[in-house]
Amino acid sequence: MFHVLVTTDANYLPPLKVLMHSLFCNNQRPFTFYLLYSRIAEQDLEALGEFVRRQGHKLVSIYVDPQLFCDAPVFRHYTVEMYYRLAAHLFLPPHVERVLYLDPDIVAINPIDELYEMDFEGNLFIAAEHTHSTKVANLFNKLRLKTPNAKGYFNTGVMMMNVELMRMHVHLADIYQFIRDHRFKLVLPDQDVVNGLYWDKIKPVDGYRYNYDARYYDFLQLLPNPKHDLAWIEENTVFIHYCGKEKPWKDHYKGELGRFYKRYSQVLELEGEATV
Repeated sequence: MFHVLVTTDANYLPPLKVLMHSLFCNNQRPFTFYLLYSRIAEQDLEALGEFVRRQGHKLVSIYVDPQLFCDAPVFRHYTVEMYYRLAAHLFLPPHVERVLYLDPDIVAINPIDELYEMDFEGNLFIAAEHTHSTKVANLFNKLRLKTPNAKGYFNTGVMMMNVELMRMHVHLADIYQFIRDHRFKLVLPDQDVVNGLYWDKIKPVDGYRYNYDARYYDFLQLLPNPKHDLAWIEENTVFIHYCGKEKPWKDHYKGELGRFYKRYSQVLELEGEATV
C-alpha cells in the first residue's frame, strides 16, 4: 500500500486526477490518497472519490479549518492549502507512519517504490534540490533563513514525510513562531518553513530523478553535451514537476516535457474525464 498526501483547492482537481492516473499506470500496489482541503465542494469530492475507486484505490478527504494558518502569508499564486502539509501528522490516521507528499502539478512516469521505501536515516523528510536553480540562490537562502550550515535548499513539491517522527518533533507553535519571525522574508512560504526549521533533518535525493523541474529542460538542451535527454528522463526520472506559472494544461504551454502530462491527460479525456 502506498500512502500519498495531497493538499489543494478546487482549481487543481483536474491536474490532480492526471497525477493520480499517472501513478496508477506506473505502479502495481494500491494507493490511499489523503486529501487535506478547505475549499472544495462536496460534489467535487464525491466525483474525485468515485474516480479513484473505479481504479481500485481509495481517497480519504480530510477537512482542515482554514483558521489553522489564518495568519500565514499568502501571495501570488500560492494559497493557504500549501501550509497544510506542515501539519499533516495532526490529521493522518495513527497507522500511517510514512507518506509521500506530492504537489498536484506533477506526473509520475516510473515506479515510485524506491523513493517510497527509502530509509529516512533518522530524518523527518526526504526531498530534492532543483540543483540548476538553487546553486546561485543558496547563499541568499542561508542568509535569509539563518541556516548557514544547511546542505542546500530543498523543494517541497515531492517529499517523503516521516510521519511517525513528525508526531514527536514537529510542533505548530514552532511553525507559527517561524512564520512570525520571518514574515517579510518568506519567498516560497511553506518551503521556506521546512528549509528554515528542519534544514538538518532533510535527507537529500537526486532532483533529476525524483523532482525534475520541467522549466529547465529546454534551457539545459542548449548546453553542450546535455546530461539528460528525453531518453534518459523516460528511463530514469520518477516525477516531472511543472513548477512556476506556466502549466502544461494551458493552451500556450510550450515546454518539451509537457508531452508527459499530455500522455496521461489525453487518456482521461478519451474516457470522458475533465482534465482542464
